[in-house]
Amino acid sequence: MNAAALATRLLAERPRPRGIAGWRHAHWLAVGTVCLGAFLGQLTAGITALVLPALGGHFRAGFAAVEWVALAYLLVLVALLAPVGRLSDLVGRKTMYLGGFAVFALASLGAGFAGGLWILVACRAVQAVGGAMMQANSVALVARGVPGHAMRRALGIQAAAQGLGLALGPSLGGLLVEHASWRWVFWINVPIGLFGILAGWFLLPRTRARAWVPGVADGDGGGGGGLTGGGRFDLSGLLLLTGASTALLLALSTASGLPLPGWAAAALLLASALLTLGLVRQERRAARPILAPGLVNTPGVRPGLAVALIGYLLLFCPLVLGPVLLAGAGVPVVRAGLVITLLPAAFALAATVGGALLPRGWSDVDRCRWGAAVAGAGLLLLALLPVGAATAAGPLLVAGYGLGLLLPANNALVMRAIPPQCSAVGGGMVNMARSLGTALGTALPVLGVHLAGAASGGRTVLLALAAVAVLAVALVRPAGRTPGRPEPGGA
Repeated sequence: MNAAALATRLLAERPRPRGIAGWRHAHWLAVGTVCLGAFLGQLTAGITALVLPALGGHFRAGFAAVEWVALAYLLVLVALLAPVGRLSDLVGRKTMYLGGFAVFALASLGAGFAGGLWILVACRAVQAVGGAMMQANSVALVARGVPGHAMRRALGIQAAAQGLGLALGPSLGGLLVEHASWRWVFWINVPIGLFGILAGWFLLPRTRARAWVPGVADGDGGGGGGLTGGGRFDLSGLLLLTGASTALLLALSTASGLPLPGWAAAALLLASALLTLGLVRQERRAARPILAPGLVNTPGVRPGLAVALIGYLLLFCPLVLGPVLLAGAGVPVVRAGLVITLLPAAFALAATVGGALLPRGWSDVDRCRWGAAVAGAGLLLLALLPVGAATAAGPLLVAGYGLGLLLPANNALVMRAIPPQCSAVGGGMVNMARSLGTALGTALPVLGVHLAGAASGGRTVLLALAAVAVLAVALVRPAGRTPGRPEPGGA
């Protein structure tokens, strides 16, 4: 069997069984499968946020070093989401999505056996490759797999699955750390990943009628050729994006106590700025840019990506900061996990049924603005009230409710503005914005606590988040769409 035939066999997407494919509600089964991947990714994020202090004790490392267990995952996601989204348009979203489950499960197994901190960080980076294969396709699979009138509901269900994973993460992480071992935080992903492979195989529709073969022209609407031919893959853009993101987060970690020379933070910030400028220049002239500037410039897309970044910054900062503040107030780890769970639980509830409390006829723009304002009010209350399990509960519920209204409506606005043939690339950019927000939400609390102590630094970070929520209200814009427009920046 030659290489082309082997690639065709391995990459060919299998159709669903006829009984499933012919059912008029089959698209909801596909949404459920995508939700399983969303749940798995956010369960890992929620657990990891709580387990960082335990890892610091086990590996005898400072918080600025241990946070790279989370940041390494997020950096790889940021680097890979857009290119994996483009690759998925060529290879097939179902193929990439199922492969993501497999890589994620195997890397989780290795992470649980890690004997050193930096081995664990490396396993988390590999785990992120699988996460990127899932997340780059999740929004596109939902947005293009359901009827247009059901898109917001479907994206709300997906956001609820993310919220459920985040909600279970802190409480489950607290129980595992308290009664088992931090290693089970990663091993628990293995059976979920295997189940996801089986569910996707039978319930996801194939996204390509035949397999993509490297170097072979494709008349199926996805472009042709391999990754290197015809300007298909923007390697320079990928390296610049990775370098800029890594330098920025390393600078924040250095300022947060990572053992690097004092001048390193300023040098890293300068390097991040220069690399970002180089990235902008590269993306404007690349034949097939990974960030597709023409797509970003579509009306409604640029502010929508900024709001997505802000929304996940607002979501993850309290998840990382909360356990530190509650531990400083003497709250036991299991109880702290239950309190932190209220934020993503309210997020999940609002993403599915929260709109019932809003005036009938509100548009997605209205939902976004109201959600950002409510989230900001909750974070402001959290900053002003005394630290404690009881006093944190209400503000976390309010903030979670606001974010549950904001993020699904914002994602729907962005995806409506993106042409169908660019859906995987657009979904990758949405997820990349989400990962950047998550990375900043992981790094900024550590910086605030290091510079000003847990109590004072935590309040300062929360006040800043409330101000950023006001910025999100101002950024929300209606989406524009030119149906059938060819992919910007590409041939």
